[in-house]
Amino acid sequence: MSPASSSNLPPFDPTDPLGLDDLLAPEDLAVRDTVRSWAADRVLPHIAEWYESGELPAIRELARELGSIGALGMSLTGYGCAGASAVQYGLACLELEAADSGIRSLVSVQGSLAMYAIWKFGSQEQKERWLPGMAAGETIGCFGLTEPDHGSDPAAMRTYAKRDGTDWVLTGRKMWITNGSVAGVAVVWAQTDDGIKGFAVPTDTPGFTAPEIRHKWSLRASVTSELVLDEVRLPADAVLPGVTGLKGPLSCLSHARYGIVWGAMGAARACFEAAVEYAKTREQFGRPIGGFQLTQAKLADMAVELHKGILLAHHLGRRMDAGRLRPEQVSFGKLNNVREAIEICRTSRTILGANGISLEYPVMRHATNLESVLTYEGTVEMHQLVLGKALTGLSAFR
Repeated sequence: MSPASSSNLPPFDPTDPLGLDDLLAPEDLAVRDTVRSWAADRVLPHIAEWYESGELPAIRELARELGSIGALGMSLTGYGCAGASAVQYGLACLELEAADSGIRSLVSVQGSLAMYAIWKFGSQEQKERWLPGMAAGETIGCFGLTEPDHGSDPAAMRTYAKRDGTDWVLTGRKMWITNGSVAGVAVVWAQTDDGIKGFAVPTDTPGFTAPEIRHKWSLRASVTSELVLDEVRLPADAVLPGVTGLKGPLSCLSHARYGIVWGAMGAARACFEAAVEYAKTREQFGRPIGGFQLTQAKLADMAVELHKGILLAHHLGRRMDAGRLRPEQVSFGKLNNVREAIEICRTSRTILGANGISLEYPVMRHATNLESVLTYEGTVEMHQLVLGKALTGLSAFR
């Protein structure tokens, strides 16, 4: 058979150069378009102001709206959750982070960490108590694993839960906790005499406080807090009964990292689109800078990495939907896509010149946000070592 003539081919789409939309079903596109429209209406008009002020003043209202469109815990089933596919959840993460990493973080921590932990490891009573309100955005959740002195090595956490009769008493501190100061429930991981366990902690419990962390230069439109647990007394049924050990929190982190694989490409896309538009309209030496070879080379390289990253995310999503996604593959995606997203943002900044540092454009905001995304849910080095161990069979962690 002879190859199709160019006249029979669909036109080239600069926004989808690989034709990746062809991989998506109508229901996938509907989810993507719903989230994109919500973000355009409710986030983009305000995000520069929120970022500059270092606040997310509408977080409770935004959470309820995100619940109303099914974006909270959307890949979970039952309890008011949408039961969406992994690919649909990924598309939502991409569109949310194209608006701002802080908004995607709100959704990721709510659904992939706090809700997922309760859904996966909680008792039936815990699921019924917490998940419907969290899916609706009426209750915000947070996830307490990282500590001031223990980030990449959670096995060394110092937060401790001891038995006192039938009760548990928690003491310790958690750090860099998204949603902490506005959460109604905190999923807190602690050492016990029987190993690491998770606890669903109502945040109005005496001894629990969550001071907000200020003076951030990244994820400024996001609530980040410290959790302080000062002899927090909980009943026996506060413990998540379905897991003991690090496999509990680490499986939650793998779920959240999957969303980051998609989300990082959203931030990259926003910067790339800003650079393309700027290059077509900004004139120097009597012509648009997009007509110069060096600028076109930058745009071409960015487009290649952006759409390769989206294709990788889509591949991982299909594997997750088939029940075949391994944690090492999530590390592969997180390592590659966040690293490439930062490079796309930085290259976009060079095309915008001095305007690239202005909040009139999204580039510097995304670039600084991605510095946090690069670190949380596993640093570059940790994901390199995860892959290194998978490739060699030798552990470099200890």
